[in-house]
Amino acid sequence: MTLDLRGGTTLITGASAGLGVEFARRFASRGSNLVLVARRVDRLEALAAELRASAGVAVEVVAADLGVAGAAAALHAEIDRRGIRVTSLVNNAGFGTHGAFDTVDPERMTSEIQLNVGTLVELSRLFMPQLLRGRGALVTVASTAAYQPTPGMAVYGATKAFVLSFTEALWAEARGTGLRVLAVSPGATKTEFFDVVGTDAASVGRQQTPEQVIDTAFRELDRSNGRPSVISGRVNHLMALGIRLLSRRATALTSARVLHDVRMPG
Repeated sequence: MTLDLRGGTTLITGASAGLGVEFARRFASRGSNLVLVARRVDRLEALAAELRASAGVAVEVVAADLGVAGAAAALHAEIDRRGIRVTSLVNNAGFGTHGAFDTVDPERMTSEIQLNVGTLVELSRLFMPQLLRGRGALVTVASTAAYQPTPGMAVYGATKAFVLSFTEALWAEARGTGLRVLAVSPGATKTEFFDVVGTDAASVGRQQTPEQVIDTAFRELDRSNGRPSVISGRVNHLMALGIRLLSRRATALTSARVLHDVRMPG
């Protein structure tokens, strides 16, 4: 059963680039009004103008840094002040850090945890009453990194493991309410992620496009008895399943080799 979003309003975080932009286009194409949130207001305004013209939906823009404590409450208050009722939420904003754990900048790491976990949880809780009434969707962006430890990106992988577990629990809680809950886990995707992390995107091999990831998410959202989580890409799916056959020790060591951890011998 196709998810009917007409007349509702979808809040999308991290909407200035990558998956956030494509999520916005897809929700707008289904008739949902939008609230776009990110730090780069110029990009948000350009996307808002595009979607107002192409989809004929109402689009609000909110500039916010969601990587600081209290950001979720401030965003919720601002949306309430504007008189907007949110019926769907896409927790897309997030970033990663790279390097041996003791070399990662502590402030950067704290912001990573706040954005990827703290703000995501707080926004989900603050808007949950509206989401349950709206019978729309709650989508979180996890990662294939959620399925195994990620030496060299230890904090990022741990935050995404949290997102996956958290969302699957909410899916179970929301069954029978009409709210569709989904964690989508992309693998390497053609976004700004690797620029932010500071690694070479070419080193990860073949990448999916944002459109392919959002196609995966909406195929699942459109199922009347959808799963709590989905991995985008057949190869990514097979790799995540294969990891489960290994011991925890073997998984950690294998991940270290695959991710080229600088402290691995040989």
